[in-house]
Amino acid sequence: MSTVTSPADLPVVVLGAGPVGLAAAAHLHARSLPFVVLEAGPHAGAAVTDWGHVRLFSPWRWTVDAAARALLDDAGWTAPDPGALPTGADLVAQYLRPLAAVPALAPHVRYGERVVAVARRDVDVVRTAGREASPFVVRLESGEELLGRAVVDASGTWRTPNPLGGNGLPALGEGTEVAVEPALPDVPGADRDRFAGRHTLVVGSGHSAAGTLAALVDLAAQAPGTEVTWAVRRGSAEHAFGGGTADALPARGELGATLQTLVAGGAVRLVTGFAVHALARTADGRVAVTSTGGDALVVDRVVAATGFRADHGLTTELRLDVDPVLGATRALAPLIDPNEHSCGTVPPHGVDELSHPEAGYYVVGMKSYGRAPTFLMATGYEQVRSVAAALAGDWAAAREVHLDLPETGVCSGVPDALGTWAAGAPGPSLLPVGAGPATGAACCG
Repeated sequence: MSTVTSPADLPVVVLGAGPVGLAAAAHLHARSLPFVVLEAGPHAGAAVTDWGHVRLFSPWRWTVDAAARALLDDAGWTAPDPGALPTGADLVAQYLRPLAAVPALAPHVRYGERVVAVARRDVDVVRTAGREASPFVVRLESGEELLGRAVVDASGTWRTPNPLGGNGLPALGEGTEVAVEPALPDVPGADRDRFAGRHTLVVGSGHSAAGTLAALVDLAAQAPGTEVTWAVRRGSAEHAFGGGTADALPARGELGATLQTLVAGGAVRLVTGFAVHALARTADGRVAVTSTGGDALVVDRVVAATGFRADHGLTTELRLDVDPVLGATRALAPLIDPNEHSCGTVPPHGVDELSHPEAGYYVVGMKSYGRAPTFLMATGYEQVRSVAAALAGDWAAAREVHLDLPETGVCSGVPDALGTWAAGAPGPSLLPVGAGPATGAACCG
């Protein structure tokens, strides 16, 4: 561990080298603040690679952070067509990897570094005296510990999906008797053989579910015996059909309209009011999926397109003020509550809403929203701009937050009491992600 003891002399430790984590690094560099980025994967955007086959709803103009763009331009970057829709693989290859390689960032980004805990040096969660003068300790899986003046957690939620159970718990038999397919399988590509000629149940009502359903229907046209069933917890799937032509992101509106057509035409069997309770293997090796109401479906594969949640297990020795419902900061939660807000009605927010009682610790990006499925990547970029300004002492800039987002046609109004995405949130969107050959929403921090 470093012998430096003054927090002011230490770097800001950024967790995660996804879009928001690297944007944080770019803004810290612009503020001449020292930093180190710790990425668990082997390269920048490693989590995005898991859904590299997915095409985003939002074009390139909405996916590049301003401070990051400045660094890329200085390095001679050839920007993609601003109107084109990138895939996750495009995002990594054409944006995240080049960004992580620019001279201003590359020496400060470390790969294969899994963080297992964050605390204060020599101060546990109970002790108050001297707390803010004590630097943060970031412990790695290797046993190495780094000291930091602040910690910006942009690690996302991709590794912590919601379980299938309608009450938020794993369904009985989930992960033990029956293995469940994660969200966004590559149906026409790497995962094709697992679904071809089989009956698949997709659970969830967000864009992840919609994209997977559309891909499965395409597969059914090529592989005889392929069947598709869609289960949602709510009594209706109308919201999942989206805003249609009113959506300023045409690919997203088209996906919703396509799904509505597939249901109406019988290519997708829709089962509403189905809250999953249990999974069990049948005598012939299939999967019986039972609802809390006692209804049962027998299928070959189950895809959990049920959204994601934040894991604050790394920070049990820090003083966090986390909303008990969403898992976001208490100040941010009312602004993003999916029972009251959609992605288009969430107001701009920055360092004040992201602050915890633990001064200098900030959760940004996808993870900052906890279980709320309304996160937009552009929101994350504004979050880290504000946090970097605050860490530099420029509180006027930190508190002057702005966000200009396209009209969605669906991100407006107030959902019913179940919540707009209660029946299976999409993974939070990159500006809600998802139209393409195997589409859906995705997350990254």
